[in-house]
Amino acid sequence: MNRYPVWKYAIIVIALLVGVVYTLPNFFGEAPAVQVSSGKSTVKVDESVLLRAKTALEAANLPTNHLALEGTSVRARFETPDEQLKAKDVLQRALITDPTDPAYIVALNLVSRSPDWLTALGAKPMYLGLDLRGGVHFMLQVDMQAALTKKAESLAGDLRTMLRDKNIRHGGISRDDQTVEVRARDQATLTAARNLVADQFPDLQTTDAPDGNGGFVLRATIKPEALRKVQEQALKQNMTTLHNRINELGVAEPVIQQQGLDRIVVQLPGVQDTAKAKDILGRTATLEVRMVDESTEARAAEMGSGPVPFGAEKYPDRNGQSLIVKKQVVLTGENLTDAQPGFDSQTQEPTVNLTLDAKGARIFKDVTRESVGKRMAIILFEKGKGEVVTAPVIRTEIAGGRVQISGRMSTAEANDTALLLRAGSLAAPMEIIEEYTIGPSLGADNINRGIHSVVWGMVAIAVFMCLYYMVFGVISTIALSVNVLLLMAVLSMMQATLTLPGIAAMALAIGVAIDSNVLINERIREELRAGASPQAAIQAGYENAWHTILDSNVTTLIAGLALLAFGTGVVRGFAVVHCIGIVTSMFSAVFFSRGLVNLWYGRRKKLKSVSIGQVWKPEGDEHRSVAARGNSN
Repeated sequence: MNRYPVWKYAIIVIALLVGVVYTLPNFFGEAPAVQVSSGKSTVKVDESVLLRAKTALEAANLPTNHLALEGTSVRARFETPDEQLKAKDVLQRALITDPTDPAYIVALNLVSRSPDWLTALGAKPMYLGLDLRGGVHFMLQVDMQAALTKKAESLAGDLRTMLRDKNIRHGGISRDDQTVEVRARDQATLTAARNLVADQFPDLQTTDAPDGNGGFVLRATIKPEALRKVQEQALKQNMTTLHNRINELGVAEPVIQQQGLDRIVVQLPGVQDTAKAKDILGRTATLEVRMVDESTEARAAEMGSGPVPFGAEKYPDRNGQSLIVKKQVVLTGENLTDAQPGFDSQTQEPTVNLTLDAKGARIFKDVTRESVGKRMAIILFEKGKGEVVTAPVIRTEIAGGRVQISGRMSTAEANDTALLLRAGSLAAPMEIIEEYTIGPSLGADNINRGIHSVVWGMVAIAVFMCLYYMVFGVISTIALSVNVLLLMAVLSMMQATLTLPGIAAMALAIGVAIDSNVLINERIREELRAGASPQAAIQAGYENAWHTILDSNVTTLIAGLALLAFGTGVVRGFAVVHCIGIVTSMFSAVFFSRGLVNLWYGRRKKLKSVSIGQVWKPEGDEHRSVAARGNSN
């Protein structure tokens, strides 16, 4: 009656093993480390940087506990903070040849002390949020009106070009905020312009009216769905740019998330220098397109055997070689609307596909027509320093505003180049409207207080359950511990960021889990009071309590999902832990605890009593035989 098949115990054992493995990394703590990351968008951190770092540390006789290339950075772990500081100085001298223009960022960091075998299994500790680790918090306001105005300017330019190409003679095009106005002298011109907008500009909707001078005014406005798309793209591009900048700095576990329709929250755990953080967020990368100087003097200057010709400048390319380009700027990042990787339809070689606005398309068409066979350089400027991203040869005149860059690029290089070009185009401007700093000592105090609240809460619950429900209370306490284990394992597997609200949700999950066990134990007591045998009481108690537990947990889960769907910031963090805790509590309180009960009592064929505390009987029913006694086994 009360026996589990082998496969159910196998599930329990596997769940416990997974829970232990993925929870363990949270108990090893963090070790002082030095992280080397890229200081420029065009500089990569790869195996060669790892080898240089390893050689420099060995030469300085600084042993490392762990040195590896992790993602886009090199991390070296040390035993003491003194070794960490010495290693930072060593790596800066070895990798940064020009302190005024550093190619790499060498930053102090903290990394997990987890053994390599745990890391190989993908077991990593939970990240600690700003309130637990300390750091800086920013809220940035995105200027959506600027993004919409920029879109309207682009559409006005495209419309002007299209009207000229279709030979539709109009009385002028102007822009009023996000509305584009086209003046038509007669009804035929108005109809032609309206049809053109309907066919070629799906993002615009039109209205028309007489202008009072015998003509007409066609007003084209951006559709509401297109407006939302522009805002979403501007916000997404800004968030991507912030991710790139912060990742290059090497900040551990940054939090960058959208809040509302036009705000971005940035949290940088471990960063205490607010001024430096502002400098990171305020970094700008701009693009310029210039022609390469093909003269003999320029070739000599590239080889270092002559001066740079008048009217030209020297910039390094991505391979470190010099290139002489003319000072005259052909196009800037303002004219670039998109850059995506792709493949050539004929050769199947990786390419970068650029999209220019109307003004940029006109300029590019004229320049390429006059410069066939010459090289055009795309230069990325960052922190006042310029680097040549690519310098392709112009094969033919390019019209239409769509440019394809190809030639000896791998797929990865095409993706990187497209990303750099997109980052170089101007995004919607942002303004910091809120900032504050949390010190590391306050974060450590929050951790201690949070852990103590959870631990002492569990201890108090365990003492009450063991005294009130005896053996069943012990089983409930074990199930509660398994719930916490599984909750931490799931959060670690998700690489979630633990915050103070998350700790509060964890404490709440403990209460929800033990409530299910209380319900089960009381149902078993009711069956015993009704005269059922111990085995039948256990069977009926779990079955009858399951429906109530399911209903109560589902309603609680609905509330948690509502917080997750509509909440922001710390509310979402609370909701994530809360929802996961409900799911794990149903497993531990019902499935796992019954497995223990079945293991303890299920194999006893002639079970006469169970230890579930005092079974109170109604007065007048003392003559009934009850198969359980207070504190009996």
